[in-house]
Amino acid sequence: MIEHLVYYSGGVGSWAATKQLAQNTKIKSLTLLFADTLIEDEDLYRFLDESVENLRQEDCDINYVKITEGRTPWEVFEDVKFIGNSRIDPCSRVLKREFMDKWRDEHCDPVYTTMYYGIDWTEIHRLERVRRRVGNWKIDAPMTHEPLMDKSDMLQWLQDEGIEPPRLYKMGFPHNNCGGFCVKAGQAQFKLLLQNMPERYAHHEKMENEVAKKIGTDARILRDRRNKQVKPLSLTEFRERVQEQPAMFDKFDFGGCGCALD
Repeated sequence: MIEHLVYYSGGVGSWAATKQLAQNTKIKSLTLLFADTLIEDEDLYRFLDESVENLRQEDCDINYVKITEGRTPWEVFEDVKFIGNSRIDPCSRVLKREFMDKWRDEHCDPVYTTMYYGIDWTEIHRLERVRRRVGNWKIDAPMTHEPLMDKSDMLQWLQDEGIEPPRLYKMGFPHNNCGGFCVKAGQAQFKLLLQNMPERYAHHEKMENEVAKKIGTDARILRDRRNKQVKPLSLTEFRERVQEQPAMFDKFDFGGCGCALD
């Protein structure tokens, strides 16, 4: 029976949380569960390998499990006939939360198992939402406890351990999931994607147009909120706008991922 299950996202927060758990002499075994969306950045897999190897240096048995539902987010959008946005995310619901929870239900027991997340003290409000979602399962977030660390502290810890941080962080992305793409992201993050990985942006732009046509919708990931009006803003329109006027985007609109959490 699995007693300690970490929802391992591939980000620095889940590594730091697991590192603290692995250094806890009372915990003898940890299972790390990662769900692949099939659109991850290639450097994420390098980070997963190196971070797991680092954790195995502690006096704790580390069991790393990677699962894949089999579809990409765009395939999910087409199947459910809905393109995700900042409020509704069928991709992470299907490919992360429900799929990981299904694996948990098959391998764990709420009587014996505690689930751990990489949430830190700056986002403790997300932990409350997780508690409401998971019901009677026991959960914890080691990075909400002392000694308190923010993301910069965790990244420094990572480097001190000899691990190169995921490259998306260096590019300015707030998380290391889905290759810098996220339906919950805002204009600022999509500007980063366009700027740093134009070919990847072009792929998602193409997919948004194709899926919207297939399912017959005008809905899009982004929103145009200019002139106190809210209307869909396609990735094509957004790209053309910032190419013509590079400052014409909401630089504070990063949004948030939350994939496996809420």
